[in-house]
Amino acid sequence: MRSTYDRQGGNEGADASHFLYQERDNFNVALDLEGPGILSFARFNHWHGSPWHFVVDGTDNVIRESSTEDPLHPISDSTFLPDSAFPAPLNLTWATTKGADLLWSPISFERSFRMAYSRTRYGTGYYIYSRFVPGLPLSHPLTSWNESVAPGKDVLDFLSQAGNDIAPSVGTKEEKGTIQLSPGSTVTFFKKRGQNTIRAVKFSIPRDQADAFTDARLKITWDDRATPSVDVPIALFFGAGTLYNRDNREFLVKALPVSIRFTRDKIDFACYFPMPYFKSAQIQLVGADYPVRDISWELRYSQMAGSRSKQTYFHATYKDFPHPVRGQDLELLDTAAIEGSQSWSGQFIGTSFIFSHNADLRTLEGDPRFFFDGSETPQAQGTGTEEWGGGGDYWGGLNMSLPLAGHPVGAKNAQVALNETDKIESAYRFLLADLMPFGDRAVIRLEHGGKNESTEHYETIAYWYGAPISTLFQTDQLQIGDERSEHDHRYTSPSASAVYTVKSRYELGVDALDGTEIYPASEDRGRTMTETSEFKLRLRPDNIGVLLRRKLDYSFADQRAEVFIADESKSKWKPAGVWYLAGSNTVVYSNPPDELGRTQHIAQTSNRRFRDDEFLVSKDLTQGEKSIWVRVKFTPVSRPLYPGYPVGTRVWSEMRYTAYCFVSPGKK
Repeated sequence: MRSTYDRQGGNEGADASHFLYQERDNFNVALDLEGPGILSFARFNHWHGSPWHFVVDGTDNVIRESSTEDPLHPISDSTFLPDSAFPAPLNLTWATTKGADLLWSPISFERSFRMAYSRTRYGTGYYIYSRFVPGLPLSHPLTSWNESVAPGKDVLDFLSQAGNDIAPSVGTKEEKGTIQLSPGSTVTFFKKRGQNTIRAVKFSIPRDQADAFTDARLKITWDDRATPSVDVPIALFFGAGTLYNRDNREFLVKALPVSIRFTRDKIDFACYFPMPYFKSAQIQLVGADYPVRDISWELRYSQMAGSRSKQTYFHATYKDFPHPVRGQDLELLDTAAIEGSQSWSGQFIGTSFIFSHNADLRTLEGDPRFFFDGSETPQAQGTGTEEWGGGGDYWGGLNMSLPLAGHPVGAKNAQVALNETDKIESAYRFLLADLMPFGDRAVIRLEHGGKNESTEHYETIAYWYGAPISTLFQTDQLQIGDERSEHDHRYTSPSASAVYTVKSRYELGVDALDGTEIYPASEDRGRTMTETSEFKLRLRPDNIGVLLRRKLDYSFADQRAEVFIADESKSKWKPAGVWYLAGSNTVVYSNPPDELGRTQHIAQTSNRRFRDDEFLVSKDLTQGEKSIWVRVKFTPVSRPLYPGYPVGTRVWSEMRYTAYCFVSPGKK
């Protein structure tokens, strides 16, 4: 997940308009990728930046929002153009979302993808994409997207079912009952042995029990594990920080996987996340401060389908942050050593969170930052909290609930709140095609306020699937600049520079807050080269592919290389793909004060030179090998930051290479 975030760690321009480079005044590049992949999500603030250029495999597709022609007088029912390629509810504009333009239409590419903004005023955005090794046999082979490609009707129909029962009913069994819940008591209402998948969990309570039920907790324990995988407040689990329904909406939450629906006399809750278990499931309700009467529950489950090795446990991890630590991100999830297991592999699939108990929306400047499998660079970096929740400009203080994102509760500000409960602000974001996989560890963090300075009370849930095993193992590491390591890995590079030392930082939050250093600089050594490097890395023969991670000096722009792999005998080199990282720690900032203001050309260099970057190697080149040779052939990109700006030194930076082997689930 990449974005237009402030590279200096702050919140300049509300994390808008920081571009990798400008090719021309109406072509400001925010995302630049090589290799096969899919852009699965893009978010913009209103129409800002439109027309957008989606350059797919070299072909420029111009995407507009219908307010583009006269942005000073936006169209109230604005849509994307061409509308056939971006239909609702898969794609929604600010007219529905209360501030954001959201694109979920998948944009597939075989060789390359670039996204550029024509206008730069408040050019904020974040984008989620998946990368694939070349030639991977996918169930739906990648082809070059163009404007005539329309999403499948089945996908649109599925999303349109948000708020309805989307779980299968054929071949399932159903159990139901009624609970009287006393303060502090624990009621086990479902306990089953076997190997099944829960498909629906539902509750229904009398409307007058809303306050009492809000903070009751749902606990789910799989397979007699010592720690529950779900232990969360009820309301937040189903997508809302409170059950207070200020304007008497039918749906407080109308999301695809969860919903909260109000009828005349009842409040109905539904969850449709599939929840497999292999030996047993135990589901409980725990009372809070007040008794809750007449809780109806219903549960539907079916026999587990498919290979057990491909099933993972459902988790909802709750954290309470009554007093966020100044300068430090909130850590919503760290799977290391959680629930009694050091390693987990699975997928991060979303969040539900309270970001204020005082109707203070200023805390929404905080950026999401997600780290997977040991990377010190966030592989996902956003532009703000309400952007993550599918809104923009704090949703204008309004509430909304969409299939995959929403701000269901909370007054516009404390002054107009009808009561204390109305001051509770919450949001949710669910991931489907844009879910984020990990092979050993996931760390999910959220900045509180633009500089981690907010004192608001947060409560968070991270939803994820995981198995208590690792499917990604570090097998070797080459430290460039270390004589012993270079010798052991047979490192050679005829054009390599002398070893040099860098004192810098990774891209995280602000360096200092209130005069206190938060992220101190550290030192590392490395080289640059302009031709080729070769080295040998150890693997596991039972690998099903390899991830190469490179630590680099990001002060050198647009580092591009062709990668070749040979087996231990080094008898034949085979191409593995292109390793390309666009941009550098110098960006071009353009955020003119006027909606139609001229493009600016402001070069900004941050003090963050360290970055981790990854490259996937196909199992066809690695499987069965105890070691491989890697050849990196530098192929420079001679492009200025903007026309007239010096091109600068073009080199390939090497500080560290780490090899990780993917293995089939269940292998150690």
